[in-house]
This record gives sequence, structure tokens and C-alpha cells, in this order.
Amino acid sequence: MRGDSTVNSWTHAQGVLETPQFEWVALSPTLIVVGAAVIGVLVEAFAPRRHRYGTQVVLAVLALATAFAAVVGLAADEHASTQAQVAGMGALAVDGPALFLQGVLILVGFVSVFLFAERRLEPAEHGRAVDSFAAQAAAVPGGTAEKLAVKSGYTTTEIFPLMLFALGGMLLFPAANDLLLLFIALEVLSLPLYLLCALSRRRRLLSQEAAVKYFLLGAFASAFLLFGIALLYGYAGTLSYAGIADVISGAPPAVDPGLAATMGNDAYLLIGGALVVMGLLFKVGAVPFHMWTPDVYQGAPTPVTGFMAAATKVAAFGALLRLLYVVLPGMRWDWEPVLWGVAIASMLAGAVIAITQTDVKRLLAYSSIAHAGFILAGVLALSEDGVSSVLFYLAAYSFVTLGAFAVVTLVRDGDGEATHLSKWAGLGRRSPLLAGVFALFLLAFAGIPLTSGFAGKFAVFSAAADAGAMGLVIVGVIASAIAAFFYVRVIVLMFFSEPQEDGPSVVVPSPMTTSMLGVAAAVTVVLGVAPQYFLDLAGQAGVFVR
Repeated sequence: MRGDSTVNSWTHAQGVLETPQFEWVALSPTLIVVGAAVIGVLVEAFAPRRHRYGTQVVLAVLALATAFAAVVGLAADEHASTQAQVAGMGALAVDGPALFLQGVLILVGFVSVFLFAERRLEPAEHGRAVDSFAAQAAAVPGGTAEKLAVKSGYTTTEIFPLMLFALGGMLLFPAANDLLLLFIALEVLSLPLYLLCALSRRRRLLSQEAAVKYFLLGAFASAFLLFGIALLYGYAGTLSYAGIADVISGAPPAVDPGLAATMGNDAYLLIGGALVVMGLLFKVGAVPFHMWTPDVYQGAPTPVTGFMAAATKVAAFGALLRLLYVVLPGMRWDWEPVLWGVAIASMLAGAVIAITQTDVKRLLAYSSIAHAGFILAGVLALSEDGVSSVLFYLAAYSFVTLGAFAVVTLVRDGDGEATHLSKWAGLGRRSPLLAGVFALFLLAFAGIPLTSGFAGKFAVFSAAADAGAMGLVIVGVIASAIAAFFYVRVIVLMFFSEPQEDGPSVVVPSPMTTSMLGVAAAVTVVLGVAPQYFLDLAGQAGVFVR
């Protein structure tokens, strides 16, 4: 691999065009995932319908397992090497934060496959949970499994290649070391998510409304980011992160006669940097760029919501960290006060508005907004401890989020998922184990000791306090106390309220969903009881390559 991140994609040396060099090993995790997605599309096009489900599940599991092994191998090489490493002609960073977040994203995708593969979520005619997909198919007069798949709308197998395409873009997003690759990764991860949000056929109008809203607002955010990239290029004459940072620190801009009139213009730098950060804050779901979050979380199919809520936040915060720590550290005094305001507004708005919610998915959406503010407190520490605390928080948060949305998919009535809070009354008496697991996830969101949420919040608040950001810590503690109220309210509703006679039933999950919930619960407990090893691992991964 090359250690010089200033290498341009196309350079002339003695009049000869230099051949681009690509480090395929460094690109292997993304190539494996995207390659599997392409194969999945071919399966959808040519394989018989009855064989698609099993083929797609096996393909996704094998691809993600192989990609994770590739990330582990790259991390071992990176840890043993003393030389900074970049790939793709300097466009892709192969460093600790990128590999750590890629590993987390692949694990999130791996666990999400089991949630997507659940086929026993559609109730029978009288609202009773069916025991198997085959039994439900037999209950349809003259029907087959293929016809039922169309009727239920949940067994559409194109969800697997779409998820893999989105995950491929997410793997590139936190590793992008070039503004052009950053934009490409953003589009690759966003477009499949827009489609995934519209795949719910049982609540078709709500799902399609969520997809359209996400698409339109996402298009605006992409436009802002692209315009900001153009301005930054006009300022520095390069799209390389290291090149832009060098110009900001006082180095002469790259020689480009066509941009001579604009290079070094501080207005281009300020406006361009603000627009790029704005585009990333939209993906993070921070205030005031959060308006899409509650409606999209509520309208999208719940398995898609869980995957999107966990993986998108991990990828977006990874990209934001790299932009602020590698490209814009010289502008700290310009963007730090703004992000202070964004973090405080996100923590308080997310916590306060969540109290008024009566829908479980909207409550979790506003919870994610508050958590975006908590994570920003770690980002604003502007230190290696801040980076490592954010990495740990993202890993812990992603599994708690996946587990919480997995529980939501299992609480159903005759109309589908029972997401209104009133229907969760007495759930602890109907299904004490499921309610207990959900209570564990809510306590982790609240940051109660012996859960991963407490360890994550303690890490980011400690990093912020060490950096002198005590104001953020105080607001974060207050927001956490407010948030604990509505988390505990749901727990009280489940265990200390009388169940309704016509209350929802709980679908008996398949072994895949049971395994997924077990993994999420185990990670939540282990990261809370014995977090030190994982904190040290995040600490070793907290150094960026330029």
C-alpha cells in the first residue's frame, strides 16, 4: 500500500500518463459485499422463486462472514505496520477508525440478515400468530408459497441485495479520504435505503410516504454536500483530505490555472465546509436536520428501520469524525461553537419530545436524535480519547438499537405490528421474557449502570470533560435524566399495567430471530459489565491516517 495520501488519481511524469494503482486487498471488504449484492441481483433475475430465499440468506451470510475476516486481517496488518496506509490512489484510508467501524458495520449487517430472514411475522386471519410459513401457505385456499409471498409482502427477497448494496456504501463512507469518494459512498448507501423504506406492503401508504420523504430530504442534503465539495475544491484545488488540510494550514494551493482566482478564498472554505458538515449531520439525524427521522422510522418496515438506525449512524459519524479531525482541524474555532449548539439542541430536543410520543417507533426515533447529541459530545472532545469513546459508543448503540427494533417486530395484532404504546400494557405478563429483553435495551438507552449504554455515555462524557467541555457534559447528564423518564415509563407500562383483553399477541420468533436477540442482549450486558477490553480496542483504533 502507499503511504503518501497526496497521490493524485492522474499525474503526468515526463509526459507519460501514470497507471493507476489499486490495492485490492485493502478494498476487499467492500468488494466482497458489493460483489455479493450483484450476485444477489442475478439470483433475483434468474433463480426460480422457491429457491431465492434460501440462496439469498446463505449468500448474504457467507459474504458478510468473509468480509469480516478480511477486515480482521487488515486490522492485524495495520496494527503490525508502523507506516500510514491509504489505498485507491489515496482516496481510501486504511486506518484504525475506518477498520473498527467497518467491522462494526459488517457485524450489524450480519445480525440484520437474521432479522430480515424472519418469515413468521404475518398473523393469520384472526390475529393469531402462525407457526410457520409453510402452515400459512397451506391455509390459503388454492394458494402456494409463491402467492402467499406476494400477499404478505414481507418475504420479498430483493431486500437482501439492497441491504448489501447499502452496506457496501456504508463501508466506504467512514474510510473515504477524498471528497469525491465521500459523495459516491453517500449515494451508494442512500439509494438502496430509499427503496428499502418503501417495501412494506401491509402499510403501503405509510411506507411509501416515508420513502418519498426520506428521498426528497436526502436529495436536498446530497445537493448541499455536493455544492460544499465544489466550493472546497475551488478553495484548495484538490479533493484530497490531506491536500485540503495542508492548504488550510498555510501551504500553497495545488497549481491549477483554471482555479487561480478562487484558490485561498476563505469564504469558499467556510461556506463549503459548512455545507459538507450539513450533509453529514442530516445522515446522523442531529437537530435541526432531524425532521425526516420520526416519520421514516415509523413508516419503514421495522427490520429496515433497525438496520438503518444502527448502520447509518455508525457510517455517518465515522465520515464526520474523519472530516473534522483530518480536513478541518485548522478551522476548529469556526465549527466548534456551531456543533456545540447542534449537540445541545439534539440532546434536549430528542429527550423532551420523546416524552410526548405514543408510538414505540417514533419514541425510538427521538431517542436516536438524543443519542446523536451524546455522540457529538465525544466528537467535540477533539482528542484521541474522544475518537475512541465515539467508536465504542457507536458499537454499543448499534446492537442495542437492532435488538430494540427486533422486539417491536414480534409484538403484533390482527393489523400487523402493534406499535401504539397503549397496546404494550401488560406485555410483561403475556410474554415476560420478551418484555424483559426489551426492558434491558431501554435501560441501556437510558445509560443505567451494568449496561453498554452506561459505559458508552461515561466514555464520551469523560472525554468531553477532559477536553474542558463541561457545559456539554452537564447538558448531557440532564438530557439523560429526562430520557430515563420515558424509558422507565414504558417498562412500568409493560410490567405494572393490566393487559388488555384484545391486546396484541407475541409471535414466537424463529431460531434466527431468537439468536439475533440473544446476540444483541449479550453484547449489551458484556459491554456494560466488562467494557475495558473493548475500550482498549477502540483506543488502539483511535488514530487517523492522513
